[in-house]
Amino acid sequence: MMRVISFGLLAGILFAQENPLEKGIAEFNRGKYPAAQALLEKAPDSPQRSTFLALAQAALGRCEIAQQQLKEQFENSTDSNLRRLAGLALTQCQWTHGDSEGAIHVLSRLKTLYPGDADVLYQSARVYMKGWNDTLYQMFQQVPSSYRVNQISAEIFEIQNRYAEAATEYRKAIEKNPQALNLHFRLGRALLLESHAPENLDAARKEFEKELELNPGDAVAEYEIGQVLLTRQQPAEAATHLNRALGINPEFPEALETLAKLRMDDKQYSESVTLLERAVRLEPTSESAHYKLMLAYRNTGRTADAGREEKVLEKLRQAPQGEFSDFLKRLGEKAPKQ
Repeated sequence: MMRVISFGLLAGILFAQENPLEKGIAEFNRGKYPAAQALLEKAPDSPQRSTFLALAQAALGRCEIAQQQLKEQFENSTDSNLRRLAGLALTQCQWTHGDSEGAIHVLSRLKTLYPGDADVLYQSARVYMKGWNDTLYQMFQQVPSSYRVNQISAEIFEIQNRYAEAATEYRKAIEKNPQALNLHFRLGRALLLESHAPENLDAARKEFEKELELNPGDAVAEYEIGQVLLTRQQPAEAATHLNRALGINPEFPEALETLAKLRMDDKQYSESVTLLERAVRLEPTSESAHYKLMLAYRNTGRTADAGREEKVLEKLRQAPQGEFSDFLKRLGEKAPKQ
């Protein structure tokens, strides 16, 4: 029996060595692209041969030759893996040759066809990041005096947690375009992120009020004023703004949850339950909303409902399974017991 198996393996190896398609693919997978191209050019025509030959050409920088074949394989191949490989190589060729719109279009289709695929997501991140950098460079080169340059600078400072500098850039943007929407709001948020000192709270509130003058339908600005007033220990005034936010956008889970907390503080438990039930329908994975709803149920004597919410909380708080838990173990941390 062993002799038969060994002979079969040997025959397979010899076949691979004699078969230019198989050997060409093997050379491609080893990164030996010139050898792969030479072998694949000798192979009989097939979808595999066409795809891997185009991939080898693309890897050698010959996108002008490979691109049409990659496009045809991506559009027409019935082999999922070949289609995926062709699409990824096609986006690289398109981006390298300045066809950013084409690359983004193909990536969008790839993400639909292969959701969660690591290579597709990686390529998307590279393309979008380069697009961001290129566009940002164009802004600073071509329209340096535009308020948008100050706005984007402020947003970059925010990402870097440099909130005082972000606020300075937002103020410059507002000076250039006082009627632009969202600038006062972003300035108010930067001030709050910098500090909750009384002067920052007051300045932030003024910015949110200015935003509402420009856009009375901004529910989030109303909500932020409510949060400022809560921090200033003014719950009644805060409730007014939270209700205004919900009047603009009834499906605003954070406003529902915050207003429910105020109602619980006032022992208006039934109203709190109504608000929190709406909040968890909108945000079913919100631990804080489920926790508050559990307390509200208990306060109204609805013990069975409170118990149900407690079980939901336990499930939401369970440690992650699989890859992340394994990762923690590899770092030497003790994974929580399930």
